[in-house]
Amino acid sequence: GILEGKAEVTQISTPGASPEQKRYGAILDVAMKIGLLVLVTTFVLYLIGVPKPHVPVGDVSANWGLKVHDYLGMTQIEKGWSWATHLGQSDFLTFAPIAFLASVTVICYLTILPIFFKRKDFIYATLVIAEVMVLVLAASGVLPSGGH
Repeated sequence: GILEGKAEVTQISTPGASPEQKRYGAILDVAMKIGLLVLVTTFVLYLIGVPKPHVPVGDVSANWGLKVHDYLGMTQIEKGWSWATHLGQSDFLTFAPIAFLASVTVICYLTILPIFFKRKDFIYATLVIAEVMVLVLAASGVLPSGGH
């Protein structure tokens, strides 16, 4: 025991992960690593100015105090998904891996959907479809709320 200089670890028996949990976790693990690597890479490109940024790094701190509406007007950027039209500029290039990381949940859900259909587990399949629809609709900017 502990008094004898040995720590005892209690083993808790837990059932193994289900196939959908394993698949979701495996996809999540790979996607997050890829997303983080690309995010760091695009950020370094932004810092060195390759390609040329829309807003130079040196000007960013001067604009921190602006409200979003004022910042967008000053930089001539439109709100919503318009950033996707500026991917040739390094400051917007960093948005791509962020958008990818934000979509990983949808990707994971879509990869486990066939498992539920194969098992004829239509309740979970319906829940996954509904969750994907809500996430995609929320990210689309169609709803008049949030930052879009």
